[in-house]
Amino acid sequence: MLVLGFMTGTSLDAVDMAVLETDGERIDRFGPAGERKLSDSLRKVVLEATRQALAWPRGAPEPPIFGHVAEMVAEEHYLAAESFLAGHGLSWPDLDLIGMHGQTVLHERPKGGVPGRTVQLGDGAMLARLCGRPVAFDFRTADVAAGGEGAPLAPIYHLARARASGLKAPLAVLNIGGVANVTFWSAKDSGDQDLAAFDTGPGNGMIDLLVQARGAGRFDAGGKYASVGRVDEAVVRALLAHPYFQAAAPKSLDRYDFSLAALDALQLEDAAATLVAFMAEGVKLAFQTVGQTPAEVIVCGGGRHNPQIMKALRARLPVPVNTAEDHGWRGDSIEAEAFAYLAARTFHGLPISFPNTTGVDRPMTGGRIARP
Repeated sequence: MLVLGFMTGTSLDAVDMAVLETDGERIDRFGPAGERKLSDSLRKVVLEATRQALAWPRGAPEPPIFGHVAEMVAEEHYLAAESFLAGHGLSWPDLDLIGMHGQTVLHERPKGGVPGRTVQLGDGAMLARLCGRPVAFDFRTADVAAGGEGAPLAPIYHLARARASGLKAPLAVLNIGGVANVTFWSAKDSGDQDLAAFDTGPGNGMIDLLVQARGAGRFDAGGKYASVGRVDEAVVRALLAHPYFQAAAPKSLDRYDFSLAALDALQLEDAAATLVAFMAEGVKLAFQTVGQTPAEVIVCGGGRHNPQIMKALRARLPVPVNTAEDHGWRGDSIEAEAFAYLAARTFHGLPISFPNTTGVDRPMTGGRIARP
């Protein structure tokens, strides 16, 4: 199948797109990949939907803004793909399937016997009507309804991508988006159950929120602020005292789960450097959580563009740290590729989440298919 995958992260930067030829097990061909920056109007309304989602009481009707944003997200995806496909000599009829993750505005992990909640906005039926192709979407809610974390979902794709590159276990793939998550592929190599995965802690998201709160932009471009700051190790230790780091894996996070209050006394530069160190220490703790040391860590996602993040990871982790590009991967497109792959698995009824990745009690299918 030729599948177009979409991903929009909590950084609200862009619609990422990637085309794969895959049956949901093998990857037969990597098609084009690209992005389109989100419009300011969509970014503004998504931030308002996120604010309302965070204040949304359990059991109450969902905020009306959700439906409006879901339609806006679908339209934004359609417009992004129109120019993307045309630029690569493709059109909608060339595609067998679309995979749309949608825009996350809320993610709450299960806690104390209370099920989690997760909301990704994107009107799959509307997108199917616009593009005339079937659309796989709503990948997380079935897992959450079954008691799972609903995240991370990319691990099964990380395994497929590593195998397509001829890589061998033991291996770790670290994705640094708004939240950082890691996939561990153990050396047994007996199938999907050799995967363990979970969110390690904040990724770029907490740094973005810091910079925005201080009126210094949307993010720390190139690690400009962190590069001249000093790490406050006492604040790092205080942040690591959060109960999340003592919780058993699998486990997941929302980018808003951690407070910036511990950084209030620090100048912007020192606060940014401290958050970089905190992110790296969260990854280091992940190695202790799983009790295994991979041969290397492959870093993908936007965080690898921050030289200070890469420097901190290399200084604090006990194994070689390489970028996706070091292995010929498209580091900015891994998540979009993943949702193309997961769309194919959804279409074929294959599992997309597993006991060691989201905490469900058995491998589970997920996602829904909207047809034009």
